[in-house]
Amino acid sequence: MKKIKERLSFIYNNQDIEGLFTEIEKRIAKTKAKSLKPRKQNWDQEDLVLITYGDQFYEDDYPTLETFKKFFDHYLSDKFDMVHLLPFYPYSSDDGFSVIDYKKVNPVLGNWNEIEKLSKSTRIMFDDVCNHISAESDWFQEYLKGNPEYDGFFVEMDPSADLSAVTRPRALPLLTKFTLANGEEKHIWTTFSEDQIDLNFSNPQVLFRMIDVLLFYLEQGAEYIRLDAIGFMWKEVGTSCIHLEKTHEIVKLFRDVVEEAAKGTVIITETNVPHKDNVSYFGNGKDEAHMVYQFPLPPLVLYSIHNGNGRALTKWADELPPTGIDTTFFNFLASHDGIGLNPIRGIISEDEILEMVEDLIKEGALVNYKKNPDGSESPYEINVTYLDALNKKSDEDEIRVKRFLLAHSILLTLPGVPAVYIQSMLGSRNDYEGVSKTGMNRSINRKKYSINEIETELMSTDSLRRKIFTELTTIIQTRKNESLFHPNTAMEVMDLGDKVFAFKRMNSRDDSLIVINNLTNETVTCDLTGSFININTGEKISFVEDMPLNPYQFLWLKPIKQEGK
Repeated sequence: MKKIKERLSFIYNNQDIEGLFTEIEKRIAKTKAKSLKPRKQNWDQEDLVLITYGDQFYEDDYPTLETFKKFFDHYLSDKFDMVHLLPFYPYSSDDGFSVIDYKKVNPVLGNWNEIEKLSKSTRIMFDDVCNHISAESDWFQEYLKGNPEYDGFFVEMDPSADLSAVTRPRALPLLTKFTLANGEEKHIWTTFSEDQIDLNFSNPQVLFRMIDVLLFYLEQGAEYIRLDAIGFMWKEVGTSCIHLEKTHEIVKLFRDVVEEAAKGTVIITETNVPHKDNVSYFGNGKDEAHMVYQFPLPPLVLYSIHNGNGRALTKWADELPPTGIDTTFFNFLASHDGIGLNPIRGIISEDEILEMVEDLIKEGALVNYKKNPDGSESPYEINVTYLDALNKKSDEDEIRVKRFLLAHSILLTLPGVPAVYIQSMLGSRNDYEGVSKTGMNRSINRKKYSINEIETELMSTDSLRRKIFTELTTIIQTRKNESLFHPNTAMEVMDLGDKVFAFKRMNSRDDSLIVINNLTNETVTCDLTGSFININTGEKISFVEDMPLNPYQFLWLKPIKQEGK
């Protein structure tokens, strides 16, 4: 609580914060007085996260969360001990990220009873969409009516102000004009869209309201909290308005709050930005985010397999700083969003990025663009399922499966907690019909399914979905059973040539495991000798120099220790 008070004083420039502190103290006490679900205090190799929408599966006359639980219990509960439910609140746009009411469940999905029932099958990760709220929300509508309670809840800005330094994630206007009930016109800060109104955290009551929401989520069973678009939270004219010092201080405050209220709750920051800025949200390793999204991983793995060259991936992995015991990476390849390109700018040359984008467009991918300070536009996100990103339209399913499993070999074995998107588990292809319906490129990777339709395909022995689901399940189970894949086990990157991405995981007891990935569609050789157990198959393998690797083959190898050593 002392830390919380100090942070409030810093955020609000030593103003009188006694009243605010007292409100927060009482709100935390209210949460602590409830009988919360016990939290796991440390992560380990068994922690795998499934990313999904709450209405991913549907059937007549049932709330979709009930249908999802039925599917999860039957097909996924032995693979994932955590489900990231993407925003399941009432919303007006952006598939949930324009939240109308933070404390309600979208009626199509069900109600809080469905969330409680699901929490008995798995741990749950909630989205805290704390940077902005829907234009249709009561908060914003009351502001437009002139309700003094909501005065200062949003960022009013003179349109003539020089905002040229502000970082723009989208090629859309930064300010949106609204007319108040009294006829007065106001230009309001809208970072992401005219329907997503930025909250004004310089108003202490906004901060308190969002702390109240955060604690409410803990009470409803959230064990992981994803802070959406957190980097944009604090605004100061004349700056980039991203990653500002007070933004970091608010994240630290949120961590203090959850650790006081329910220790074991994990705070994850979502900042789709270059690596240096991303890992800055670890703070000193003990005071800010517990996890940060490993945003360079999806485009880097795609680039490496696309080009059959792991030079950039190897260099990047070799330079990854080790995390402390209180932090780790949140690793993923696919999500509800597209494949972000900003995190690899500086790792991959702009010409190579643009070349890859052009190649993917030819194969059916869509692209979203961002506006640069000079007025030009650059691609910032590739919209495509990860399966189709890795492959050409003309490829046979056998090759599709090999490339896809290779990519997930990398995901499941790097330091960190891995997360798999539901569309990846299902082996989904591009949904162009969905794009046509919504007019949004991101809909290409957000298809919802009748539960009967998806179960039929998963039971069909020759379907691509079944092949991917079955093979991916196998390596997920292997990862969960291997302690050397603990998120904080050390990694040593190996140089086995540009066509191979390889590294060793090792603990303090001199136990080790080597992961080798052939990034190409050709047989390659690498310099490795010794006797090993392939933990994916259980077979013993002895290698001499110039060991051959089949196209897109990956091996997880445990050295066979000689007696007496």
